[in-house]
Amino acid sequence: MNIFSTDSVQNPFFQTTRRRRHIQDTHITLAHGSGGKAMRDLIDSIFVNTFDNPILSQLEDQATFNLAILLQYGDRLAFSTDSYVVDPLFFPGGDIGELAVNGTVNDLAVSGAKPLYLSCSVILEEGLAVEMLQRVAESMQSAAKKAGVQIVTGDTKVVHRGAVDKLFINTTGIGVIPTGVNISAHNIQPGDAIIINGELGNHGTAILIARGELALETHIESDCQPLNGLVETILNVCPQVHAMRDATRGGLATVLNEFAQSSQVGIRLHEQSIPIREEVKGVCEILGLDPLYLANEGKLVVVVESKNAETVLSAMKSHPAGKDACIVGEVIPSPAGIVFLQTTFGTERIIDMLVGEQLPRIC
Repeated sequence: MNIFSTDSVQNPFFQTTRRRRHIQDTHITLAHGSGGKAMRDLIDSIFVNTFDNPILSQLEDQATFNLAILLQYGDRLAFSTDSYVVDPLFFPGGDIGELAVNGTVNDLAVSGAKPLYLSCSVILEEGLAVEMLQRVAESMQSAAKKAGVQIVTGDTKVVHRGAVDKLFINTTGIGVIPTGVNISAHNIQPGDAIIINGELGNHGTAILIARGELALETHIESDCQPLNGLVETILNVCPQVHAMRDATRGGLATVLNEFAQSSQVGIRLHEQSIPIREEVKGVCEILGLDPLYLANEGKLVVVVESKNAETVLSAMKSHPAGKDACIVGEVIPSPAGIVFLQTTFGTERIIDMLVGEQLPRIC
C-alpha cells in the first residue's frame, strides 16, 4: 500500500480533492497499521505533510515516471535498495532518517548514476513516540532536498512491542546513468591509483560512543552525507573512472578486497597516506578494533588510471565532500585477490576480509 497522498491534487477523471487528516495520538499503536482511519491519520500527518511532491501526490499504490524525462539524463537505469536498523536512532552527525536517504543515494551515485527518486518503507514498533517519527521524517526530507532527490512512494507497517527496536527503514532508489559511463570493479587494472575523499572510521566510532556502553567521550561525528555531487564533479573531469564504491559496512578494507577479487589484481595501501583521526585511532586501540574496517557513511573509494589521478584528486578537493581527498594506494599485478598494507615501519601485512562484524547495527 502506498503510504503517500495529498489533499491538493485534483483527480483528472473525478475532479475530487481529498482532505488531509491529522494524528492526535502521541504514540504508535497497532491501530496505526490496520489500514483504517488511525493509519490514514498517521500517514497524512507524518509522511504526506513532510514528503509532498507532484509524483507522490497522485494518490496511487505506485509512483509513475515520464520516461522521456529519465532519458534526458542517460540511457540506463540504476536501481538499489537498503534497510537501516542503526542503534541508536539519533547520533552525533545524523540519524536513521538521514542515513536511509544518503545511503541509498550514495549506492546509486557510485555507479555514476544521477539519483532521482526514492521509496520509503517503515516498520514501527508499537509504543514508538509519534514525535520521534516526525523528527525522522523531517530529517529524511531535509536529506532528500540536499541530495536533489524526491521520496515518491512507500509503505508503513506496525508490529507488536518488542518485535523491532523502535523503527526500521527501507529505502529503494532509482537513478539514471549517463551515456558512456561504465563504472565497475571488473575494470580495475594494474597501475591504477586508489583515492578516498577523507577521514575513515568516523561514523562507526560515533555510533559506538553514542550507545553509551563505554566510559569514553569524544567529539567525533558521523560523516553521513550525500556523495552524488562529488561523483558528478569527478565524472566531469574523468568520465573514464574504472571503479567506485562507498565504504560503508566493512570499511575501506572490505571495499578493496571486493575490488581485488573482482578484477583478480593485487592492491597495496600506504598506511602513512590514510587519513584517520587520532581520536578514532585511540578508540580502536582501546577496543582492539581496526579502523580500516570501521563503517563510513560519507566516504567513497575511487579507482582511476594513474595518469588521471592528479586531475581527479584536484577536482575532488574542490568539492566540500572531497576537500580532504588523498591517494592512498595503487593496484599491482599480483598476488591476485590480495590487499596489502605497507606500514609506516616499511613492512607489509595482508588486509583480509572480515570473518565477523566488528560493530553490529551501525547502519
